[in-house]
Amino acid sequence: MNLPPVTMTQTDPHEEQQPECLYLELSSQNEQPSVSLHTSISLFLLSYCECTSFKVFLVSAKPDTQSSQSWKSQVPKSLAVSMVHVKDLPVLVRGCRLPAVLDETGRYCRAGLAVVLRHIIDRTCEADPRRKDVASLLGFKKTCLKACAEVSQWTRLCELSIPSAVEAHLRQPTNPSLHLPSALLNLEKTLGEPVKVHNDDKIRRQKLQQQQKKNQKKISQDLQEDQGTDITQPQDSQSVDGLELRAALAKLYVDSGAVPSTTTRESSDIRKVKTTELPQLEHVFAEGLYFTLTDVVLLPCIHQYLSSLQSHNASTLSQLPLLLRWYLQVQEVPGVPRAAQACGMALSTPKALTTGPPTIAKAQQPSQANQESLETTEVHFVGGPRPTMTKLKESGIEAVFSPHPCPSWTLPWDSLPEAVNPTEGKMSDVRAARKRQQLNNLVAMVTELARPGNTVVDFCSGGGHVGIVLAHTLPDCQVILIENKEESLVRGKVRSAELGLTNIGFIQANLDYFTGPFHIGVALHACGVATDMVVEQCIQAGATFVVSPCCYGFVQNTLRFTFPRSKRFLETLSYKEHMILCRFADQTAVQLPSERRLIGKQCMGLVDLDRSWAAETHGYSVKVMTMEPDSCSPKNNMLVGVAGGVAGGGAGGDNYAAQ
Repeated sequence: MNLPPVTMTQTDPHEEQQPECLYLELSSQNEQPSVSLHTSISLFLLSYCECTSFKVFLVSAKPDTQSSQSWKSQVPKSLAVSMVHVKDLPVLVRGCRLPAVLDETGRYCRAGLAVVLRHIIDRTCEADPRRKDVASLLGFKKTCLKACAEVSQWTRLCELSIPSAVEAHLRQPTNPSLHLPSALLNLEKTLGEPVKVHNDDKIRRQKLQQQQKKNQKKISQDLQEDQGTDITQPQDSQSVDGLELRAALAKLYVDSGAVPSTTTRESSDIRKVKTTELPQLEHVFAEGLYFTLTDVVLLPCIHQYLSSLQSHNASTLSQLPLLLRWYLQVQEVPGVPRAAQACGMALSTPKALTTGPPTIAKAQQPSQANQESLETTEVHFVGGPRPTMTKLKESGIEAVFSPHPCPSWTLPWDSLPEAVNPTEGKMSDVRAARKRQQLNNLVAMVTELARPGNTVVDFCSGGGHVGIVLAHTLPDCQVILIENKEESLVRGKVRSAELGLTNIGFIQANLDYFTGPFHIGVALHACGVATDMVVEQCIQAGATFVVSPCCYGFVQNTLRFTFPRSKRFLETLSYKEHMILCRFADQTAVQLPSERRLIGKQCMGLVDLDRSWAAETHGYSVKVMTMEPDSCSPKNNMLVGVAGGVAGGGAGGDNYAAQ
């Protein structure tokens, strides 16, 4: 399988720069083309931001999509949209899950919902710095949905779980009174938790002051009632029940002054109250008091779910009172009704709220079974690794390290261009020397296994230390760097431009959002379960892997992986015992006593032996070896796996069958 090269589009600096291309999925429902939820969310944000910085394409797997009109009502008329067949997509985009954005060079691709939405916001603010409302969608520290779904349960819930649950419901509607999606119950639970926001102390003191006023008014009314006095009074527009909502709307209308300010100074006795004794704030929007990107993501999902339930009895939705309140409050945000109408979303009041007050104070707790499914089980570890290691030894399982096939191999660092050396930023000379030693090991293995025309993927690439060296060393191969952190990947892009590399591409995405074919996967110090994700990606592609694990202490069961990984380890160790090995595998720092480091190294070897045996069940030959010199890193293990070949030797490349 020889992939076409990742080519750069040559542009004249005097010509007007072409816009970036945004690719959105057009799926199929009941044999008719339809807009997926991720596409609906992207279109809604484009409309809300009034963003015109992108050339937008709807991607279809069917050739006759253009003739159908079913999807057009969901696309804003102000947005120029073109159709493209999936086979005609650029190489980088074709290898990613949509939505995706490809830059003007054709080399840098952003993929996945959260990454693309954040980029739309950035581009909108660059085009019009006055759009403070759009900038505020990223939250106080600009981190809204920044953490990738691989490590953030919140991002995973909003980006993946809720859209998937809603789409599954729309495909096969079930009776919601019998089965509410666990993802929505999880969101309902979150909306019932106390809110913590920046500088919330002041708002909480205002809430306490208003609570006291309300209590005093009630006492006065009770007294007047006892005396037979008429107590009919106008409603207090500053009612405590709406303080959080007023604070939120005050921020949204900051320029218009349409909403009364909540900055009234509290009394001296209120200022003396301890913070721990102040009342908690309630959710107005998904992440707290303020409208953010999370609400943008959730609105199309919740709208479609609620719309599908309109034919059901209103009592069905009584299990989601806070979600219904959120749905109404989002409709009050300036710009939301306009954007919703442009996207064919007819926002309305759910039937469950037409028979009762729109503000519901308390959420009904999920059932015990659902509650348990929403909580992560914590495992507590007591004692050292020796009993576990002894148990494995008695079962004939010990850490075994294969000899390094080329221990003295090194790149000619002195003659390489400066941009190839991992010395940029604040990296010290000592650290840079160790980094070069680490690169020697990985590049040696990949060079041994790679063949002209191969595609090599550098997973969790960071700034591209590994990928840039590989692209420079293997000019006949295509190299793709995959990294979620934009800042790191941009540094790598700048370095590759300095070198004039034309065989390199960059994908900003969660590593499992890459679905394209490749021949060799490499990762230097992939943290925790990221190592297992890289190995799985390689196995699915039938690709060779060269991986250096890291952060063993972060290994734990996830939705995709359970530990131990291999049958022999699973028959010998419990999950808790395996986690003990992982925790002590991190005890290899140079400042620790040598005996303790030796135990840590043995634990590393056992964890990676389990990984290698799991890969071997898929027809791989895997070797666990130590980098040379072993002082190059406390985490100096390296796993080399070849499908149907010999790991760590020249025969591995010869026997590798191109897919």
